[in-house]
Amino acid sequence: MSLDEVCLSKGELYTYLTNKNGRGKKGTLVSSTKGVKSQDIIKTIEKIPLEIRLKVKEVTLDMANNMNLVAKICFPNARIVTDRFHVVKLVVEALQHVRVQHRWAAIEDENTAIETAKKEGEKHKPIVLSNGDTKKQLLARSRFILMKKSKDWTENQKQRAELLFALYPSVLTAYKHTMEFRSIFEEKSKTKAAQRFECWFKETDEMGFKNFNTAKNSIKHHFEPILNFFDNRNTNANAESFNAKIKLFRANLRGVRDVQFSLFRLEKLFA
Repeated sequence: MSLDEVCLSKGELYTYLTNKNGRGKKGTLVSSTKGVKSQDIIKTIEKIPLEIRLKVKEVTLDMANNMNLVAKICFPNARIVTDRFHVVKLVVEALQHVRVQHRWAAIEDENTAIETAKKEGEKHKPIVLSNGDTKKQLLARSRFILMKKSKDWTENQKQRAELLFALYPSVLTAYKHTMEFRSIFEEKSKTKAAQRFECWFKETDEMGFKNFNTAKNSIKHHFEPILNFFDNRNTNANAESFNAKIKLFRANLRGVRDVQFSLFRLEKLFA
């Protein structure tokens, strides 16, 4: 089973419990609850008889504590698995924060240079790098490069990455550290993965990047369910796919006017 929330209409969140074996078709949707309050979700799911809920072997979810509480109470026999993509996303956001900090500094430097040029009665000429970017543009356009492995870069992206890492070594350090973290999930052995996580935690402490330390602490708080991924390698991808279907359904109808009728249609299509 998978637990995840999605916006149905006007920013209102609904929490959906889905069955992986449904594969996004009839039999996928198990329950729908308005909001994300754990007590409301539990109340809805507990309408399913306990003897059926005891058969659930595994529940995948994101890093939200309320979802973890719901899974533990409603499915006492199930293994809780924190979705690997949400964990990696947290570390990637820490990397992006390093880039953004440099970008704001570059914007400030450019503003200072423009003011200085005005005072001297001259026209400001920004420094243009070999690929045609200014420093500010280089940092803005490197966002998607840092999300990809270096082997997947195009030639233009390789050139941009070389310039970025030469000008900002801290971004290169953060990028390598992030890629090292991503590679842990390629391990087949749970024991080996646990050892590599511990090494990564130690390296994070030595680096001294505040946001990576924050990400590390969050990962430590969810360490056991994160490690459970290596038992069956299940993710929350099916729940995200189901969420995408709901968003497409909403877009095709140009929004949701009657929420109750939309929920009724989702039930008929997917429950």
